[in-house]
Amino acid sequence: MHFPHDVVAMRRALHRFPETAFLEYRTASIVAERLAELGYAVKVGADIMCMENVRGIPSVQDVEAAKSAALQAGVSREWLDKMPAGQTAVCGELQRGEGPVLALRFDMDALPVHESDAGEHRPAVAGFASQCEGRMHACGHDGHTAIGLAVAERLTHVKSQWTGTLRFIFQPAEEGGRGAQPIVASGLLDDVDVFLAAHLGCQLPSGQIALSADGFLWAEKWNVTFNGTAAHAAMCPEEGRNALLAASLAVPGLYALPRDGQSDTRINVGLFQAGRTRNVIADHAYLELELRASAQQGLQRLTEGARRMLEGAALSQGVHVDIDVYGTAISAQSDDAIMRRLEAAVHETRAGTAVRNWPIGGGDDATFMMQRVQERGGHAGYCLIGADIAAPHHASLFDFDENVLEKAVNLLVAFVERSA
Repeated sequence: MHFPHDVVAMRRALHRFPETAFLEYRTASIVAERLAELGYAVKVGADIMCMENVRGIPSVQDVEAAKSAALQAGVSREWLDKMPAGQTAVCGELQRGEGPVLALRFDMDALPVHESDAGEHRPAVAGFASQCEGRMHACGHDGHTAIGLAVAERLTHVKSQWTGTLRFIFQPAEEGGRGAQPIVASGLLDDVDVFLAAHLGCQLPSGQIALSADGFLWAEKWNVTFNGTAAHAAMCPEEGRNALLAASLAVPGLYALPRDGQSDTRINVGLFQAGRTRNVIADHAYLELELRASAQQGLQRLTEGARRMLEGAALSQGVHVDIDVYGTAISAQSDDAIMRRLEAAVHETRAGTAVRNWPIGGGDDATFMMQRVQERGGHAGYCLIGADIAAPHHASLFDFDENVLEKAVNLLVAFVERSA
C-alpha cells in the first residue's frame, strides 16, 4: 500500500477513513505495515493486548465488517488476521545499542460523530472529509497517528542521535477509556524507563507547548438499562411498568445532583433510547453517561449519588435498573524529569513557547500507562501541542491547524534524541 510520507498528507488520508474503538483495522494495518517497512519489529493483537475484563468489545459481525472495509480500502490481509476480536493495538520497536527503553503513545480511534459538510469546514472543502457516515476524527487522533509515523521514520535515519530501545505504541479505544488498560495488562510498559504521550489542541493555541497536561479527571463511563413491563397504553396501562418514564425521571435527577465542595465534577448523559411504539408502555430504556471528578474521592461521591438517583427512579416506576461500568479513567501527573527534557526540546526546535502546565479539561486513559511506568521506577509525562481549532473537540466542525504537525514531529524527535 502506498504511504504518504508528508505528515499532512498522512493525516488527511487517515481522516477520510475514521474507525471507532477496537475497530481501527484499516488504521492499525497501515501503521503496522509502515513500521515494518521502516525496519521496526512489529507486534500486534494478543501479543500486546490482554482483553480479559475489557468492556465493549465489538461483535463478531462488527469486526468482520471493519476488516472487510479495510480490505476494500487496500490494506493487506497479513495484519488483519493477527488482530482478532478488536485487538487493534500496534507496537513498533527498534533497538540501537545500550540505553534506556523509551516509549511514545499515539491514539488512533475516531468518534461516532457525523462530520459537517458546511462550506466553511476545511476537510469538506479540501476533499478529505470522512467517507464513513456517522464517524469522524473529531478529536485529532488522525493527527496523532500521522505524527507517530513521521517520528518513527525520522528516528530510523543513520544520523539520528539516540541509543537504547524505542517503542512506538499505537493505541485503540482511547475514547471511552478502554484501550490503554489491556495494553498495560500485557506487560508492554513494565520495562519502560521514559514514557510520553501528547495531544493536539485542548484549547491551547498554536505556537504554545504545554510541558504537562494538568487536571486529568477521574471518570467512569456507564451503560444503564431500565427493564420494565410492556402493556397496552389505553386498555390496561396499570399492568405496565414504564422504563421510559423511569429513565426520563433519572436524567434531570442526575444533572441535579449536588455540587461537590472538595472536587470539580462533571456529568453528561450522551445517549437516551427507549420505547417500542406509541401505544405500548415502554418496557426498555437505555442511557449512556459519564461521570467525572477532579479527585478520586469526588468521583466516588458522585457515583454513589448517581446510583441512588438511578435506583430511586427505577423504584418509583417498579422497573429494574442495571448499571454497567463500561470504561474508566484515572488522573496522573507528569514527572519533572520529563518536563525538563521537553522544555529543552522545545527550545532546541523552536517549536513554540513553553508553558509549564495547561488544563486538559477532560481525561485520557494514557494515564494508566503513565501510572504503570511510574510504579516500575520510570519517568512518564503527557504534553499538549497547541493547535488552533475550528470548533470544540468532539464537534462535527472540528478541525485543527495543520501547520503544527511538522513542528510536533520535530519536537518529539528532539525529545527522543536528548539524553535523559
